[in-house]
Amino acid sequence: MAVGPRHYLLLLPLLAAVAACSPFRVINHLSPSDHYRLAPDIAYGELGRQTLDIYTPRSSVEASPVVIFFYGGGWRKGAKEDYEFVASSLTEAGYTVVIPDYRVFPDVVFPGFVEDGAQAVAWVLNNARQYDVDPERVFLMGHSAGAHLAALLSLDQRYLEKHGIEHGSIRALIGLSGPYDFLPIESGYLLDVFPEESRAASQPVNFATAAAPPTLLIHGEDDDIVDPANSESLAARLAQHGVDVSIRLYDGAGHAKIAVALAPALDFMGDTLEDSRRFLDALSAPAAE
Repeated sequence: MAVGPRHYLLLLPLLAAVAACSPFRVINHLSPSDHYRLAPDIAYGELGRQTLDIYTPRSSVEASPVVIFFYGGGWRKGAKEDYEFVASSLTEAGYTVVIPDYRVFPDVVFPGFVEDGAQAVAWVLNNARQYDVDPERVFLMGHSAGAHLAALLSLDQRYLEKHGIEHGSIRALIGLSGPYDFLPIESGYLLDVFPEESRAASQPVNFATAAAPPTLLIHGEDDDIVDPANSESLAARLAQHGVDVSIRLYDGAGHAKIAVALAPALDFMGDTLEDSRRFLDALSAPAAE
């Protein structure tokens, strides 16, 4: 996508502020907020970091589809309020957006953070009507480590079944720059995050079946954090099972750029928002009676 003079002007305050402030805070400040209502810090569990934020579009007049977005951070950091810009973009399109926090390393190791994600999804489904959300139109989306969570929750039925959620409750999956097939782990802190005896169960690619929901995988070809081969591998495995899967590999895009391009003021940096909204819109029609 071309970057014109107007876009550079938009970037000037961002670049000036980044040195003195959190980049996330600046991106959120540039993202409009008057079109949604925020219900912050709702507990979905009793443990630390088991809270979520709900963003509801003001224009919603009936039960809306919902996107549950899991942020990244290498399974060891991250904060839900940093991703308000994601909610700004998607609520503008009529989607309720839920962004959960979840426990991270070293407080937990795999599968603790995925279990938190399952608890958050179950909470949304069980409380959907209270927040004017359609439980038949629930989408999971995530970036990086968050894409790993979203993928496992969509593909490995056991996590949601523990909470009484029937398989098939997830309408579709969007994975951004996700690690889905990253064994072997040879060095670094991930050796501790993923204990050896659990590593096979930590790979979303191992749970690809014909029962998987429609899936969109987006990855930057210049990603030096998570190899794009992860998305290619999962897409190929899903396709083998006849799943409706699409993969978008963006030339010249790195790891962070895929997520930043979701911000309303920065969508010119890539096609993440456009491709994601097109995918969601195609699948968000209410289920037939």
